[in-house]
Amino acid sequence: MELKPAASRMSATGPADWFTGQVWMDELGALPSAGIRALRVTFSPGARTAWHAHPGGQVLHVMDGAGLVQAAGGPVRQLRPGDTVVAAPGERHWHGAAPDQLMSHVAISVSDPATGQQTMWAEQVSDEDYLAGPEPA
Repeated sequence: MELKPAASRMSATGPADWFTGQVWMDELGALPSAGIRALRVTFSPGARTAWHAHPGGQVLHVMDGAGLVQAAGGPVRQLRPGDTVVAAPGERHWHGAAPDQLMSHVAISVSDPATGQQTMWAEQVSDEDYLAGPEPA
């Protein structure tokens, strides 16, 4: 068993190839032999991921703030604290903060058992697509 005291985790700024805007990532833990990695990701207002997919899938659980998520071909959906998103293996999607609020979520991703690849990154989400916002409920 490994205990990771809060003070021992360092926040890393998300790479510009993967994100638009300011994003901080804190690794919560990983089980490399199972291909599982858990992060707490905090997005500044308007920040978001690029389009991407996870070979083994991903679970997102919103902790704070307000956000947006979209699967390829689907509508932009609003996220609030307590919401959970399950992206199927290989499902192309993006997620991030609402334009006017921070958003933090826990992201649990599973890598491809054959290659170990955790995320397949693609192009940035355009401002036009992002600003289209969620469909009315």
